[in-house]
Amino acid sequence: MLPDNALVTSTSDFVNKLAKAVRAILDRYQPSETAIVLVTSILVGVSTGLGAIAFIWLIDQFQHFFFDIVHAGLIPWLGVFAIVLIPVLGSLISGPLITRFAREAKGHGVPEVMQAIALRGGRIRPQVVVIKALASAACIGSGGSAGREGPIVQIGSALGSVTGQVFHLSVDRIRNLVACGAAAGIAAVFNAPIAGTIFAMEVILGEFTTAYFGNVVIAAVTASIVSRRFLGDTPAFSVPAYAMVSPWELLFYAVLGILAALTAWLVVTSLYWFEDLFDNWKFPDAFKPAVGGVLLGVLAIFLPDTMGAGLEFIEQAITGHLAWGLMAVLIFGKMLATNFTLGSGNSGGVFAPSLFVGAMLGGAYGELVHTAFPAITAAPGAYALVGMAALFAAATHASITAIIIVFEMSGDYRLILPLMFATVISTLLSERLRQGNIYTLKLLRRGIQLRSGRDVDVMQGVFVEEAMARQLETVPLDMNLRDLMAEFSRLNRRALPVVDENGDLYGIVSVSDVDRAIDKGMSITQTTVREIATTDLLVAYPDETIADVLRRLNVRDVGRLPVVARDNPKKLLGVIRRSDILKAYNIALTNRAKIQHRMERIKLRHIDNTEFVEIDVTPDSPCVNKTLAELGRLLPREAVIVSIRRASGQVIIAHGDTRLQPGDRIEAFIQTDCKPQLYECLLGQADSVAPASR
Repeated sequence: MLPDNALVTSTSDFVNKLAKAVRAILDRYQPSETAIVLVTSILVGVSTGLGAIAFIWLIDQFQHFFFDIVHAGLIPWLGVFAIVLIPVLGSLISGPLITRFAREAKGHGVPEVMQAIALRGGRIRPQVVVIKALASAACIGSGGSAGREGPIVQIGSALGSVTGQVFHLSVDRIRNLVACGAAAGIAAVFNAPIAGTIFAMEVILGEFTTAYFGNVVIAAVTASIVSRRFLGDTPAFSVPAYAMVSPWELLFYAVLGILAALTAWLVVTSLYWFEDLFDNWKFPDAFKPAVGGVLLGVLAIFLPDTMGAGLEFIEQAITGHLAWGLMAVLIFGKMLATNFTLGSGNSGGVFAPSLFVGAMLGGAYGELVHTAFPAITAAPGAYALVGMAALFAAATHASITAIIIVFEMSGDYRLILPLMFATVISTLLSERLRQGNIYTLKLLRRGIQLRSGRDVDVMQGVFVEEAMARQLETVPLDMNLRDLMAEFSRLNRRALPVVDENGDLYGIVSVSDVDRAIDKGMSITQTTVREIATTDLLVAYPDETIADVLRRLNVRDVGRLPVVARDNPKKLLGVIRRSDILKAYNIALTNRAKIQHRMERIKLRHIDNTEFVEIDVTPDSPCVNKTLAELGRLLPREAVIVSIRRASGQVIIAHGDTRLQPGDRIEAFIQTDCKPQLYECLLGQADSVAPASR
């Protein structure tokens, strides 16, 4: 058996050798930037197209092995119960692969790609290509309720990332190639190059820019050409000639959009509930997917149609060949099957299950509508087609992608008006029901807020407990207004929390409350805090992010919020003020600087005979109260002062006019043999003991 890091090391060595060879070629011929961009986009498209073909072949091989050989051999012994073992066996392959070699291959993959673009400059480990393909193929091939699109998006994105790293491209170009890989993956698997392009721009990058668009199109078209050569050029579904029968039918499609949004909310909520359930379970991670496989197998005894991606059943719903009752049951059966599969930590996509649930919802709803109003409604299959797009759009908040992909997968553009109408309604309602979509919610739960362009909101990384004031200054309910005004003056506060005789939070009283009471002619000696305090409170919780609190402060235009325990809203823990938020902003910037700093360190460590050192400035150091410009003549030329951390914790970027203070921690990047000269300049003696090099 391979040691844990054998695959990682061998893959990294291969990529490094390949990168070195490619850089030698580039240095020799020095092609233009346009040529490099064009070549890398085509390379990503070709490699992802071939990767998609290999991935689909792998799934077919696993299906043949598990169902035609293993399942067929078990039926004489176990009968109908033989199906229970099949997803378990597949999970016993995928689970250990994920936990041993690439944990980012767990789940549906798209959030990991988005996180790589936002936080790691698009860098994805090369082994993800192999592990994601094997784990997902084993899962789907053994009947796991998951789709192919999530894995191929992650595989294509990883191929794009590796291509960028091999060509030694900039971070921006690597991100671009990651998006190229995602688009190429969708284009190859679903024979939908336009939808692949829109998906990459709308979901992965979060913005439409001409700088990215051309390269993404090239990769998607290239991958589609490659896949069509081997997989054929027919649409994914064969769709009858549907059309809108009456303008009144738009009302029924609007209701379908609403139902799709509500169902999508249930799909996303239940999936993450199962993920939390399995994540919190004290059981070896490698074998949790097998437990999910047991649950899926038991469900498959009663509903075998819930296994696999289910694309063939989607076509049956679109063509009107499924009974109403079966479609209604499959809505919830497919949800459960997907939750058992992906919630337990297996590997696969949510794209196809979302289309499946949407098709069953639309088909069942269309059956009811067409039965009640046959003269003014289309056949149920038309509603199944629209339901696919509406539910997928509601789950992903990607309405344009949903519309385009249904068109490309069906080859039918005659339902464009109802499809767009229902999809937009479902997306708008879904965005009101939940902040994140099925992809970004995983990142939100990690404290990562993505904005347009997929930058990370720095305030999402700082929590209330880090910035709130913990020294509680409160007033009792029976204090009169005269004493309250004296307390405001003594503490220099404009508002204070009010507590009852048990110390529980009652409300907040402010200077404005006192002013209003005086304007009404209320006595400052007879009126108590109880009579004027605000009890309808907005509160904050210690585990919330500062960004959430800032939005809440702006709702009522208040300057502070009491912080209470989430399990006991009467227990006052502290107060968060706008001034505390300014402090939190500095913390956030410091955290971001640390991350960026560490990334630069990792790059620079590969330079021979260099290192990072940290030096603490003491009160008797000769550099105290001197600027870096004043020390410039004494500093070795081979030393660069990178940053300075003040005693307060603030990190500042070093400039010539930066004055050193006692308690500063200086971080420098130097040639190793220059350390004595640097220590002598800053500390006064060459043999001073300094913190360990990093």
